[in-house]
Formats: sequence, C-alpha cells, structure tokens
Amino acid sequence: MSSAVWYFSRASGLVSLVLFTGVVVLGALGAGRFATREWPRFAVAAVHRNLALTSLAFLAAHIASAILDGYVPLGWLDVVVPFGAGYQPLWVGLGAVAIDLLIAIVVTSLVRTRLPARAWRAVHWLAYLCWPVALVHGFGMAENDAAFGWIVALDVLCVLAVLGSAGYRATRARKFAALGGLR
Repeated sequence: MSSAVWYFSRASGLVSLVLFTGVVVLGALGAGRFATREWPRFAVAAVHRNLALTSLAFLAAHIASAILDGYVPLGWLDVVVPFGAGYQPLWVGLGAVAIDLLIAIVVTSLVRTRLPARAWRAVHWLAYLCWPVALVHGFGMAENDAAFGWIVALDVLCVLAVLGSAGYRATRARKFAALGGLR
C-alpha cells in the first residue's frame, strides 16, 4: 500500500490519543461531579459518551489502517493477543493490552443497566489503566519518527490534562467522603 496509509495510521493513532484523553478527562470530571451553569452534569456525561464513540471510530481506523498497510507484518490477532506480533512485540503488545482493557470497558458500559453498579464501576476503573498503557504504546511506536519531539509535546499535554482531571476527581471524592457521602 502507499505511504499515505501509513501516515493515516499514525495520524489516526494520535487523534485517538487526543480523543481518549478527552474521554478520560470528562469521565474524571463527571465522576467528580463537575458542573457549571453552561456545563450541567448531564451535558458532561453526554459529551463523555459521544466522545467515547467517536474515539472508538478513530481507533478502529487506526487499527485497520495499520494492518491493511502491509508495510509491517501485523495481523488481526495481534490487535487482541498481547506480545505475539512479529513487529515490535512490546509496543504492539501494549496496544493489544489497551484494546483488551477497552473492550472490557465498552462491553460493560453497553450492559451497564444489567450489572450491579459496583461491578460496572470496578470495570470502568480500568480506564485509568487503559489510557496510560495506550499512551506508552503510542510513545514506543513513535520513538523513531522524525516528528518525535512534536509527539512528546502532545503526550505531555495529554498527561497533564489527565493528571489535572484525576486530581480534581480525587479532591472532590475526599471532600464528598468528609461530608459523609459514599463514592
């Protein structure tokens, strides 16, 4: 295939990172009961959900283009079976781990109304593991790119956004617990 497919795969991977960063940030803000007059809690939840769906579409494009490109030997099984790829098994394997965690999050979210709230919440906490694993996957895959400095800057911005929202959520959870609430 052409180098355009390779560039599309890289670009869709970076867009996926930015979108999933937004999903994690909005999820943490929503769990921290973030709300303003302009952004009521239901709006934060709706944008979180819709951004998650958009992220999945870009991730599917990233995966499909990486496999269909044919420049490196990647198969469909490499997407879900960690560390078995013939090409950069560590970095591709971390991507597979992130996908497996994401599948668990998506499936349990789709059947959320049929699950006990604690079970859904326990699985949904995997997002805090899935996101950094995906980040490291992308970082490792990009280490030889000419645009590596630019990618590092993007990664740092994503990390700061997630850390900030996770800090907000942790602070809110402590305040809520101090007031006698359960969260």
